[in-house]
Amino acid sequence: MRCDRRARFGTEVALDVNNILVFGRVVRGIVEGESVPELFIPALLELWRVGRFPVDRLMTYYDFDQINQAAHDAETGKTIKPVLGM
Repeated sequence: MRCDRRARFGTEVALDVNNILVFGRVVRGIVEGESVPELFIPALLELWRVGRFPVDRLMTYYDFDQINQAAHDAETGKTIKPVLGM
């Protein structure tokens, strides 16, 4: 179900430079949030432990035969993290 959204090497994008300059916008590439997993994951677990990270509200469960619906819901933003049951 995973949708690979990484651009292939050599992919180019056209930007309106005036739109960037006039409004002071910044274009920046980020891979996986640039987090340090050894620090980030324990911090998330602690937030979850004390009730400040409701991870269950981010997930929607789907039966495996609903894989296309799960992908659609993720693409449209209806769900943040689709979870498939086997």
